[in-house]
Amino acid sequence: MKTNLLAHFLLIDKFKIMETIEIIGYNRANLGKKDSTKLRQEGNVPCVIYGGEEQIHFYSPMILFRELVYTPGANFVKLNIEGIEKDAILQDIQFHPVSEIILHADFLELKDDKKIKMDIPVKVLGDAPGVKQGGKILMRIRKLSLMAYPKNMPSFVEVDISGLELGQSIKVEDLLNDEYDILNSPLVSVVSVNIPRVKIEVEEEEDELEGEEGEEEEEGKEGKEGASEEKEGKENQGDSSKKNVDNKDSGKSKEEKKDS
Repeated sequence: MKTNLLAHFLLIDKFKIMETIEIIGYNRANLGKKDSTKLRQEGNVPCVIYGGEEQIHFYSPMILFRELVYTPGANFVKLNIEGIEKDAILQDIQFHPVSEIILHADFLELKDDKKIKMDIPVKVLGDAPGVKQGGKILMRIRKLSLMAYPKNMPSFVEVDISGLELGQSIKVEDLLNDEYDILNSPLVSVVSVNIPRVKIEVEEEEDELEGEEGEEEEEGKEGKEGASEEKEGKENQGDSSKKNVDNKDSGKSKEEKKDS
Protein backbone atom coordinates (compact mmCIF):
# COMPACT_ATOMS: atom_id res chain seq x y z
CA MET A 1 0.00 0.00 0.00
CA LYS A 2 2.85 2.40 0.87
CA THR A 3 4.52 1.72 -2.50
CA ASN A 4 1.30 2.61 -4.36
CA LEU A 5 0.95 5.85 -2.40
CA LEU A 6 4.56 6.80 -3.14
CA ALA A 7 4.03 6.15 -6.86
CA HIS A 8 0.87 8.29 -6.73
CA PHE A 9 2.69 11.27 -5.20
CA LEU A 10 5.60 10.90 -7.64
CA LEU A 11 3.12 11.00 -10.51
CA ILE A 12 1.56 14.20 -9.18
CA ASP A 13 5.01 15.81 -8.75
CA LYS A 14 5.91 14.84 -12.32
CA PHE A 15 2.93 16.85 -13.63
CA LYS A 16 3.92 19.89 -11.54
CA ILE A 17 7.58 20.02 -12.60
CA MET A 18 8.21 21.95 -15.81
CA GLU A 19 9.95 19.73 -18.34
CA THR A 20 12.97 20.99 -20.31
CA ILE A 21 13.50 20.47 -24.03
CA GLU A 22 16.95 20.85 -25.56
CA ILE A 23 17.40 22.72 -28.84
CA ILE A 24 20.73 22.99 -30.65
CA GLY A 25 21.47 26.29 -32.38
CA TYR A 26 24.10 27.84 -34.61
CA ASN A 27 25.23 31.47 -34.74
CA ARG A 28 24.06 33.46 -37.75
CA ALA A 29 26.82 34.87 -39.91
CA ASN A 30 24.49 37.30 -41.68
CA LEU A 31 21.22 38.99 -40.76
CA GLY A 32 18.50 40.23 -43.06
CA LYS A 33 15.43 39.11 -44.95
CA LYS A 34 17.35 37.39 -47.76
CA ASP A 35 19.44 35.30 -45.35
CA SER A 36 16.33 34.40 -43.28
CA THR A 37 14.53 33.18 -46.41
CA LYS A 38 17.49 30.99 -47.34
CA LEU A 39 17.59 29.47 -43.83
CA ARG A 40 13.89 28.57 -44.03
CA GLN A 41 14.36 26.97 -47.45
CA GLU A 42 17.07 24.78 -45.91
CA GLY A 43 14.69 23.64 -43.13
CA ASN A 44 15.94 25.97 -40.38
CA VAL A 45 14.24 28.53 -38.14
CA PRO A 46 15.75 32.01 -37.63
CA CYS A 47 15.84 32.70 -33.86
CA VAL A 48 16.86 35.27 -31.30
CA ILE A 49 17.40 35.10 -27.53
CA TYR A 50 17.22 38.16 -25.31
CA GLY A 51 16.82 39.05 -21.63
CA GLY A 52 20.40 38.29 -20.65
CA GLU A 53 23.66 40.19 -20.93
CA GLU A 54 23.58 40.11 -24.73
CA GLN A 55 21.16 39.42 -27.56
CA ILE A 56 22.12 36.43 -29.72
CA HIS A 57 20.84 35.74 -33.23
CA PHE A 58 21.01 32.08 -34.28
CA TYR A 59 19.15 29.40 -36.21
CA SER A 60 18.00 25.87 -35.37
CA PRO A 61 16.70 22.90 -37.39
CA MET A 62 12.92 23.16 -37.66
CA ILE A 63 12.45 19.50 -36.73
CA LEU A 64 13.72 20.24 -33.19
CA PHE A 65 10.71 22.52 -32.57
CA ARG A 66 8.21 19.69 -32.97
CA GLU A 67 8.33 18.61 -29.32
CA LEU A 68 8.37 22.20 -28.09
CA VAL A 69 5.48 23.55 -30.17
CA TYR A 70 3.20 20.54 -30.61
CA THR A 71 2.94 19.46 -26.99
CA PRO A 72 0.02 19.79 -24.54
CA GLY A 73 2.05 21.28 -21.66
CA ALA A 74 4.40 24.22 -21.25
CA ASN A 75 8.16 23.61 -21.27
CA PHE A 76 11.47 25.22 -20.47
CA VAL A 77 14.14 25.24 -23.19
CA LYS A 78 17.82 24.42 -22.86
CA LEU A 79 19.52 26.20 -25.76
CA ASN A 80 22.93 24.98 -26.83
CA ILE A 81 24.33 27.54 -29.25
CA GLU A 82 27.70 26.19 -30.40
CA GLY A 83 28.65 25.14 -26.89
CA ILE A 84 27.08 28.08 -25.02
CA GLU A 85 24.10 26.93 -22.94
CA LYS A 86 21.16 29.18 -22.08
CA ASP A 87 18.05 28.40 -20.01
CA ALA A 88 15.07 30.00 -21.72
CA ILE A 89 11.37 29.91 -22.58
CA LEU A 90 9.73 30.30 -25.96
CA GLN A 91 8.47 33.88 -25.81
CA ASP A 92 7.00 34.21 -29.30
CA ILE A 93 6.72 32.18 -32.49
CA GLN A 94 5.50 33.14 -35.96
CA PHE A 95 3.96 30.79 -38.53
CA HIS A 96 3.35 31.21 -42.25
CA PRO A 97 -0.42 31.85 -42.72
CA VAL A 98 -0.79 29.21 -45.46
CA SER A 99 1.95 26.58 -45.14
CA GLU A 100 2.24 26.91 -41.31
CA ILE A 101 6.05 26.76 -41.58
CA ILE A 102 7.78 28.40 -38.60
CA LEU A 103 9.03 31.80 -39.74
CA HIS A 104 10.75 33.02 -36.58
CA ALA A 105 11.14 32.18 -32.88
CA ASP A 106 11.93 34.46 -29.93
CA PHE A 107 13.42 33.09 -26.70
CA LEU A 108 13.62 34.80 -23.30
CA GLU A 109 16.63 33.96 -21.13
CA LEU A 110 15.70 32.82 -17.61
CA LYS A 111 17.02 34.27 -14.35
CA ASP A 112 16.35 32.47 -11.06
CA ASP A 113 15.59 35.74 -9.26
CA LYS A 114 13.36 37.22 -11.98
CA LYS A 115 9.69 36.37 -12.49
CA ILE A 116 8.46 35.34 -15.92
CA LYS A 117 5.08 35.39 -17.59
CA MET A 118 3.78 32.29 -19.39
CA ASP A 119 0.48 30.95 -20.74
CA ILE A 120 0.00 27.60 -18.98
CA PRO A 121 -2.56 24.97 -20.09
CA VAL A 122 -5.36 23.92 -17.73
CA LYS A 123 -5.44 20.23 -16.77
CA VAL A 124 -8.71 18.81 -15.39
CA LEU A 125 -8.49 16.14 -12.68
CA GLY A 126 -11.25 13.94 -11.21
CA ASP A 127 -14.85 13.11 -12.15
CA ALA A 128 -17.60 15.68 -11.57
CA PRO A 129 -20.81 14.38 -9.89
CA GLY A 130 -22.75 16.80 -12.11
CA VAL A 131 -21.79 14.77 -15.19
CA LYS A 132 -23.47 11.68 -13.70
CA GLN A 133 -26.59 13.84 -13.23
CA GLY A 134 -26.68 14.51 -16.97
CA GLY A 135 -24.46 17.61 -17.11
CA LYS A 136 -21.65 18.34 -19.54
CA ILE A 137 -18.13 19.62 -18.78
CA LEU A 138 -17.43 22.95 -20.46
CA MET A 139 -13.85 24.29 -20.60
CA ARG A 140 -14.20 28.08 -20.67
CA ILE A 141 -10.44 28.80 -20.48
CA ARG A 142 -7.85 26.35 -21.79
CA LYS A 143 -4.80 28.43 -20.80
CA LEU A 144 -4.14 30.79 -17.90
CA SER A 145 -1.60 33.62 -17.83
CA LEU A 146 0.81 33.02 -14.92
CA MET A 147 3.55 35.11 -13.37
CA ALA A 148 6.11 33.24 -11.26
CA TYR A 149 9.77 32.50 -10.60
CA PRO A 150 11.07 29.78 -12.95
CA LYS A 151 11.30 27.22 -10.13
CA ASN A 152 7.57 27.64 -9.32
CA MET A 153 6.20 27.66 -12.88
CA PRO A 154 4.09 24.51 -13.50
CA SER A 155 3.63 22.59 -16.76
CA PHE A 156 -0.15 22.58 -16.14
CA VAL A 157 -2.61 24.37 -13.87
CA GLU A 158 -4.39 21.44 -12.25
CA VAL A 159 -8.12 21.89 -11.63
CA ASP A 160 -9.91 19.33 -9.44
CA ILE A 161 -13.56 18.96 -10.53
CA SER A 162 -14.45 16.05 -8.24
CA GLY A 163 -16.78 18.32 -6.21
CA LEU A 164 -18.58 20.04 -9.11
CA GLU A 165 -22.36 19.56 -9.06
CA LEU A 166 -24.80 20.35 -11.86
CA GLY A 167 -24.71 24.06 -12.73
CA GLN A 168 -21.58 24.79 -10.67
CA SER A 169 -18.23 26.19 -11.89
CA ILE A 170 -14.63 26.75 -10.76
CA LYS A 171 -13.39 30.31 -11.10
CA VAL A 172 -9.88 31.76 -11.26
CA GLU A 173 -10.19 32.94 -7.65
CA ASP A 174 -10.56 29.29 -6.57
CA LEU A 175 -7.11 28.47 -8.02
CA LEU A 176 -5.04 31.20 -6.37
CA ASN A 177 -1.97 30.04 -4.41
CA ASP A 178 1.43 31.19 -3.15
CA GLU A 179 3.54 29.58 -5.91
CA TYR A 180 2.38 31.80 -8.77
CA ASP A 181 0.13 34.75 -9.64
CA ILE A 182 -2.76 34.28 -12.06
CA LEU A 183 -3.19 37.39 -14.21
CA ASN A 184 -6.69 36.53 -15.46
CA SER A 185 -9.70 38.12 -13.78
CA PRO A 186 -10.56 36.29 -10.50
CA LEU A 187 -14.26 36.14 -11.44
CA VAL A 188 -13.73 34.36 -14.77
CA SER A 189 -14.99 30.76 -14.89
CA VAL A 190 -12.37 28.19 -15.88
CA VAL A 191 -14.50 25.04 -16.04
CA SER A 192 -18.19 24.39 -15.37
CA VAL A 193 -20.81 21.64 -15.46
CA ASN A 194 -23.56 22.90 -17.74
CA ILE A 195 -27.21 21.91 -17.39
CA PRO A 196 -28.31 20.19 -20.64
CA ARG A 197 -30.80 22.14 -22.77
CA VAL A 198 -33.12 19.10 -22.85
CA LYS A 199 -33.29 19.13 -19.05
CA ILE A 200 -34.06 22.85 -19.04
CA GLU A 201 -36.80 22.39 -21.66
CA VAL A 202 -38.32 19.50 -19.68
CA GLU A 203 -38.37 21.63 -16.52
CA GLU A 204 -39.97 24.50 -18.43
CA GLU A 205 -42.60 22.14 -19.85
CA GLU A 206 -43.32 20.82 -16.37
CA ASP A 207 -43.77 24.39 -15.12
CA GLU A 208 -46.07 25.15 -18.03
CA LEU A 209 -48.12 22.01 -17.35
CA GLU A 210 -48.44 22.95 -13.71
CA GLY A 211 -49.57 26.43 -14.74
CA GLU A 212 -52.12 25.01 -17.19
CA GLU A 213 -53.43 22.59 -14.57
CA GLY A 214 -53.83 25.50 -12.15
CA GLU A 215 -55.72 27.51 -14.78
CA GLU A 216 -57.94 24.53 -15.55
CA GLU A 217 -58.76 24.14 -11.86
CA GLU A 218 -59.65 27.84 -11.62
CA GLU A 219 -61.75 27.58 -14.77
CA GLY A 220 -63.44 24.48 -13.34
CA LYS A 221 -64.28 26.30 -10.14
CA GLU A 222 -65.58 29.30 -12.07
CA GLY A 223 -67.61 26.96 -14.30
CA LYS A 224 -69.20 25.25 -11.34
CA GLU A 225 -70.00 28.56 -9.68
CA GLY A 226 -71.49 29.88 -12.94
CA ALA A 227 -73.57 26.72 -13.39
CA SER A 228 -74.93 26.92 -9.84
CA GLU A 229 -75.77 30.61 -10.28
CA GLU A 230 -77.49 29.85 -13.57
CA LYS A 231 -79.45 27.04 -11.94
CA GLU A 232 -80.53 29.34 -9.08
CA GLY A 233 -81.56 31.98 -11.64
CA LYS A 234 -83.68 29.48 -13.53
CA GLU A 235 -85.29 28.26 -10.32
CA ASN A 236 -86.08 31.83 -9.25
CA GLN A 237 -87.45 32.56 -12.70
CA GLY A 238 -89.60 29.42 -12.49
CA ASP A 239 -90.92 30.44 -9.09
CA SER A 240 -91.83 33.93 -10.31
CA SER A 241 -93.55 32.50 -13.39
CA LYS A 242 -95.51 30.11 -11.21
CA LYS A 243 -96.58 33.02 -8.99
CA ASN A 244 -97.80 34.99 -12.00
CA VAL A 245 -99.83 32.01 -13.21
CA ASP A 246 -101.36 31.58 -9.75
CA ASN A 247 -102.22 35.28 -9.61
CA LYS A 248 -103.92 35.10 -13.02
CA ASP A 249 -105.93 32.05 -11.96
CA SER A 250 -107.05 33.72 -8.73
CA GLY A 251 -108.07 36.83 -10.70
CA LYS A 252 -110.16 34.76 -13.08
CA SER A 253 -111.91 32.96 -10.21
CA LYS A 254 -112.83 36.32 -8.58
CA GLU A 255 -114.33 37.62 -11.84
CA GLU A 256 -116.39 34.43 -12.24
CA LYS A 257 -117.76 34.85 -8.75
CA LYS A 258 -118.83 38.49 -9.53
CA ASP A 259 -120.67 37.43 -12.69
CA SER A 260 -122.56 34.80 -10.80
